[in-house]
Amino acid sequence: MSELIASDLKNIDWGELVDQLNRYLRLRTTPIGMKLFEDVEEMDQIPRIRRPKDVHTTDQIVGQASRNGWTVGITADDLVGAQCRTVIGLAPRSEEWLSGGNMVGVWYSDAENARLHQEAMDVVPGGQYQGMACSPLASGRLNPPDIALIYATPAQMILFINGLQWTGYKKLEWGCVGESACADSWGRALATGEPSLSLPCFAERRYGGVMEDELLMALPPHFLPKIVDGLANLSKNGLRYPIPPYGVNNDVRAGMNVSYG
Repeated sequence: MSELIASDLKNIDWGELVDQLNRYLRLRTTPIGMKLFEDVEEMDQIPRIRRPKDVHTTDQIVGQASRNGWTVGITADDLVGAQCRTVIGLAPRSEEWLSGGNMVGVWYSDAENARLHQEAMDVVPGGQYQGMACSPLASGRLNPPDIALIYATPAQMILFINGLQWTGYKKLEWGCVGESACADSWGRALATGEPSLSLPCFAERRYGGVMEDELLMALPPHFLPKIVDGLANLSKNGLRYPIPPYGVNNDVRAGMNVSYG
């Protein structure tokens, strides 16, 4: 994150920003931030931060912030294994990790398919960071976070993306590694600085409390004011959430003419 962007973000009213997202999208899950730390002592200075007493997955830490509203900080020792640690840069991409040996016969038919999966994952380069914290965006405790995480239904998410594309349009393209989909969301967003959409995987839903109809967008927070502005303009045009069904048998021209003339 550039110093200029970081400076601008520190002036954001995070509570107001979240209120605006909820105004236009009626999100049911708390928008959160995630931040990496080179120094654990710096992380421990975050107000009201909790440190786990048990071993968790990263999905659970994200869930504690987004479902419980907690501010939680972890180190590599708090995570269950190398898969979680490596995605967020708390461990390097070791040869053992790249082999995907523990996934053979569980998620992939053989060692070659497991290896291909591991190589396809977007991860934060390891070695630089010692800690990671998650916290509700509205709290402003990670000021600023490295990325924001937004859970939404497909209908909410397409309008969120429409808001992102209101200005500075570009086609958005993502991938899907399958299991370990955290690499498609927070792994990719942290590694590339780009908005990153994912289909939350089995582990995120089983351990992280992600609901079966939720998608996850991870993105640097400097995109959020632009998205809110886009949503406001879409709303003025009658393009709002919830999207009311028009009816499959009605003459479409009356509805289309309202938007397009």
